[in-house]
Amino acid sequence: MSGTGTAGGPTVTTRIPARLDRLPWSRWHWMIVIGLGTVWILDGLEVTVVGNIASRLSEDGSGLAITDAQVTGIAAALYVAGACSGALVFGWLTDRYGRKKLFLITLAVYLAATALTAVSFSSWWFFLFRFLTGFGIGGEYAAINSAIDELIPSKYRGRVDLIINGSFWLGAVAGSLLSVLALDTGIFPKDIGWRLTFALGVVLGLVILLVRRHVPESPRWMFIHGRDEEAEQLVGEVEHEVEAETGRRLPPAEPAITVRQRKGIGFGLIARTVFRSYPKRAVLGLALFIGQAFLYNAITFGFGSILVKFFDVPSGATGYYFAVIAFCNFLGPLFLGRLFDTVGRRPMISGTYILSGLLLFGTAWLFDAGSLTAVTMTGCWCLVLFVASAGASSAYLTVSEIFPMETRAMAIAFFYAVGTAAGGITGPLVFADLTASGVVGDTVLAFCIGAALMVAAGLVALFFAVAAEQKSLEDIATPLSVTEGTG
Repeated sequence: MSGTGTAGGPTVTTRIPARLDRLPWSRWHWMIVIGLGTVWILDGLEVTVVGNIASRLSEDGSGLAITDAQVTGIAAALYVAGACSGALVFGWLTDRYGRKKLFLITLAVYLAATALTAVSFSSWWFFLFRFLTGFGIGGEYAAINSAIDELIPSKYRGRVDLIINGSFWLGAVAGSLLSVLALDTGIFPKDIGWRLTFALGVVLGLVILLVRRHVPESPRWMFIHGRDEEAEQLVGEVEHEVEAETGRRLPPAEPAITVRQRKGIGFGLIARTVFRSYPKRAVLGLALFIGQAFLYNAITFGFGSILVKFFDVPSGATGYYFAVIAFCNFLGPLFLGRLFDTVGRRPMISGTYILSGLLLFGTAWLFDAGSLTAVTMTGCWCLVLFVASAGASSAYLTVSEIFPMETRAMAIAFFYAVGTAAGGITGPLVFADLTASGVVGDTVLAFCIGAALMVAAGLVALFFAVAAEQKSLEDIATPLSVTEGTG
């Protein structure tokens, strides 16, 4: 039922959030996961390919006048800067114009930029389109994380969100193995192989675009933005589909909420909501993103250089090692994700952050003592990142569920941008110099910086994390549009 409010738009009473949360898992949810979640595979492919082909790009005959440090330092930082910028721009547009429009546009931006990266003929061209590729990927983070959380039932939200964000590492596995093939000069010339790796990203992106066209708009976004009749129709169709699939009628959905519809929300209200109404949650979001960004940059951006410089691993073989590490990263959210819904958010978030930081401190100590080989170093990284990947994925889950719905995409964008800028722009610039120096102590320092910030973030989570497991998004943070009469 609905009525006309005296300020803003009309009011509408709906049970759509409760109806979505009480749905059992179905083919419809798999379509959401495949259509939206697979983009993280592309992101993993992008980041890993560039890291693994850095040595080849800097060689004579690659077709680019560029150094190893420029690829892992400047280009990496520009990619992250683009991702931060894209998250903020597209995050605001996502909250204003809807999830579906933006997750189609952001993927199109990614596809165009990646295709143009493949035809790079000079360093400035490569830098420019690395930035624009990141711009598209950053927009994906805001648009897709908000859509996923609003479409997935509360019972499964934690594990699904973690596994989807963790699928980044499936792309990393593919990127690692692809780089081994592309760097084999017996198959491809030096100036062709690396270009084909980017071209493959375009092909995969086009396939995802075909699937994504069938993913619906978020009904939660629709009923707040004056499209309540469309939202009711969409949810009704989904319920009918689920009942036909399971052969059982769905139970009644309670409670209802009453909201005042609005077209958009200003930056001022978003800032006041996030920092004045939820200051502890704001500190939590920043700590989680900064910690995971520094830990991962401490390891991944210098990964190839560490193996080559300290363990004499051929540059064309580093992809094999990284494929193993990347696969362990995916296994973390896969096996630990369910615990975030059962054991709870606070113990799992703080535990994974603190434990992974301590394990990286241990790795730094063993490396400094000269006790590691290429294989045992890889084993240590596997253990660290198995735990850390679940924690890092929970950062995206956390900021996408602990703020009001009207600010969700922008909140994701803000914390991703600020946290990732601190760790993801500064990190590559600092760690590239440290790992490129060839001095053991410098690499140990890089590890310790990442480990310390991860432990610090875990301690923040221990006190500030929200017990959001199996709760409706509307119970975790009341929508700003809710009026009297909710219940």
